[in-house]
Amino acid sequence: MFAILSTIRKPLRILMLPLFAMMLAACDPAMMGGLGGAGGPKIDPKAPVPVALLIPRGGSASDNLLAKNLENAARMAIRDLDGVQIDLRVYGTAGKASTAATAASQAVADGAKIILGPVYGEAANAAGVAVASSGVNVLSFSNNSTIAGGNVFVLGPTFDTTAKRLVSYAKRAGKDKIVVLHANDIGGQLARNAIQRAISANGATLSGDIEYALSQESVRAAVPRVKATIESSGANALFMTANSATALPLLAEMLPAAGVRNATSQFVGMTRWDIPAQTLAIPGIQGGWFALPDPSATAAFAARYNAAYGARPLDIAGLAFDGVAAIGSLVKSGRANALTGSALTQNAGFRGANGIFRLRSDGTNERGLAVATIRNNQVVLLEQAPKAFGGAGF
Repeated sequence: MFAILSTIRKPLRILMLPLFAMMLAACDPAMMGGLGGAGGPKIDPKAPVPVALLIPRGGSASDNLLAKNLENAARMAIRDLDGVQIDLRVYGTAGKASTAATAASQAVADGAKIILGPVYGEAANAAGVAVASSGVNVLSFSNNSTIAGGNVFVLGPTFDTTAKRLVSYAKRAGKDKIVVLHANDIGGQLARNAIQRAISANGATLSGDIEYALSQESVRAAVPRVKATIESSGANALFMTANSATALPLLAEMLPAAGVRNATSQFVGMTRWDIPAQTLAIPGIQGGWFALPDPSATAAFAARYNAAYGARPLDIAGLAFDGVAAIGSLVKSGRANALTGSALTQNAGFRGANGIFRLRSDGTNERGLAVATIRNNQVVLLEQAPKAFGGAGF
């Protein structure tokens, strides 16, 4: 069995894990003058546009690998731009908030018109605060929606996008009486909140809300409560926020043993059940549903990256590609205000490494996701990712 429920020591330094601990930042860029909306410096779209890339270069070995992937993907995206010149200026943050703030300030002093990065939530918040008075927008690689707002946008996948996609699909499939099972840490609570918002928006029913502490004893104790809630409410879907590094393996073993199975109570995961690959072999989640980025777009990006750099990209690399693609698309319009908040949040969105995405005025994002299930230890698509905003999935 997988090891579960180890202590999370650096909650905001974990970006791409499907379930992570999100913490409120001490300073809110949204309170620094409200520079979302129309905020942003003017550019000369006919000249090279200075873009700062803040990456965790100079930190740990894993940070340096992360940094290299992000820079590679950004430069690959630049090569795709037709008729747009990007002057990419790279700054190392060592993965630290204080260094990110200094780097962001220096980048603006050097003439940057927009900042791409940094990675970690604390660093992104610090960078946003540091340059808020300048009106320069920050497209961070964080998925921490609590730091979004003002001049800070998050490019990372959020709980709200996943919850909206899965609840919408569940509702249309007749699985509209939902029990939510989540950890009682900040990440679990934020995931629960996202599911509850999606339930309300889609006209589904919240049939129960069950939480557990980060211990095996608490996870075990939650199972009979789940069964009792499903039986008393007639619920037909169970949304779980755990992943294979936490409680998912234990839940997948104990729930079916207690009589709670996909056949009657559809299991739905808020995390990627195909990552790592060995998760697919867990017997109890066979037939479960989860969301993932557009597989065809993801595969095409990975193949191109591998051809260019001789290695498969880390999942986060696609966010750097997305940021440059969005910037290039806007600059190509020829408008001097192409990088303002109102331009960045255009409703049509952009096409990126993992499919379509768009930025919202509150600093969060929406992404086109596919819905998949697991059959015989393999991923099987139930519904393709949307190719445009509007219709199924949005």
